[in-house]
Amino acid sequence: MTADRLILHGSFTSSSTYKPMLFLALSGLPFSFRTVNLKNGVQKEAAHLAINRYGQVPVLCHGDLTLVMSNVILDYLARTTGHFEPRTEQHRWQAREWLSWENDAITNVARVRHFARFRPDVSQDIVSFFRPLAEAALDFADKSLEGREWLVGDACSISDIGCWGRMVFAAEGGLSLETRPNLAAWRDRLTAMPGFALPYDLIPKKDAEFAGAAPR
Repeated sequence: MTADRLILHGSFTSSSTYKPMLFLALSGLPFSFRTVNLKNGVQKEAAHLAINRYGQVPVLCHGDLTLVMSNVILDYLARTTGHFEPRTEQHRWQAREWLSWENDAITNVARVRHFARFRPDVSQDIVSFFRPLAEAALDFADKSLEGREWLVGDACSISDIGCWGRMVFAAEGGLSLETRPNLAAWRDRLTAMPGFALPYDLIPKKDAEFAGAAPR
């Protein structure tokens, strides 16, 4: 990993921002945060589109590299820092399989939450379509954690950070982890880790500098 400072652009309401932000917090790495006001449409302005053609968050800038999409950023951070990278090649690929699955399945949890919090005008027919998909994703994750502490291997990895980061706002969409005992226990293990914080406590509303802490 180069000595250049990591710069993360994102929003405090974004689960996609939370995923790399949580990685950095748990890793104790120093970085800079640059806020993107989604409500005011800053993500669609020319300055932001110059670093993210999709008009979204997050964006990670590191030296000459500019990376977008939260799971791509998690992959990069794990590869370059060694934090939360599984020990074996098989597990490293499995962790990335989980990230791919998360982007397809747990994204429905984020959709249901988005409709509930930001788009109450959306037809209930649309919400009713996505809610069972969100419930099924949570059920699958719960079943996969039966008899396991972590999704892959014997330690927390980017698969756990990515999946948790997307489902963190589940309650805002009326979805429960408490009825899924394996998922709830897994969440409790994550929240007990040094450096852990929930999105509204971790992600600032203004630009900020993070000095970092001792590596885990």
